[in-house]
Formats: sequence, C-alpha cells, structure tokens
Amino acid sequence: HTTGDAMVSALQIMQAMRRHGRSLAELLTGVELYPQRLVNVRIAAGSDWKKNSRLAAETDSVSRELGPEGRVLVRASGTEPVLRVMVEARDPGLADSGAQRLAAAARS
Repeated sequence: HTTGDAMVSALQIMQAMRRHGRSLAELLTGVELYPQRLVNVRIAAGSDWKKNSRLAAETDSVSRELGPEGRVLVRASGTEPVLRVMVEARDPGLADSGAQRLAAAARS
C-alpha cells in the first residue's frame, strides 16, 4: 500500500466493525490497555537489522521477562531508516527499561 499506517489501520477497524455488526466500543469490551514506550533507532539505510544477534537475544529476554503482562514489537519504518522499538507492559517502568535495552541492542 502507498498510504500511511494510520489510514490502513482505520480502514481495517471499520471493516471489522461492519463484518461483526458491532460498534468500536462493543468490540473493545474487555480490552485492557497497558502503557507503551516507543523508541526510534536510526539505522543505516538498507541495513539488515534482523541479523543483529544481540537485538534478537535482547528481544527474547525482554519478552520472557514481561510474559503475559506485556509485549514487544520491533519493526522497520516504511518511510525512513529507523527501527521502531515498542514495549508495552502493565508496569510503565518495565516498558521504559525494556524499550531502552532493546534500543541499545539495536544500536550495537
């Protein structure tokens, strides 16, 4: 697609609402939102960040530490040479420290 993430996300949400015949509030019943920490890490254009073994190991470590109380997402930006490092956790301190650890690993 050639549009931004937000536009695609909005269309997918509207599609789900229509498919299920429910409002957004109804679809979100029971969803618990956790604090998120997003860190953008500059990388060399065209670099293969997926081969960064330290980042892979740290991602596994943070994910295990959070368990079902959080989640980790590391992805390349589609518009600039940046990794988006996001950690979500019930405890905002854990989200922040996990994101910082992953950002440091990505920079190595």
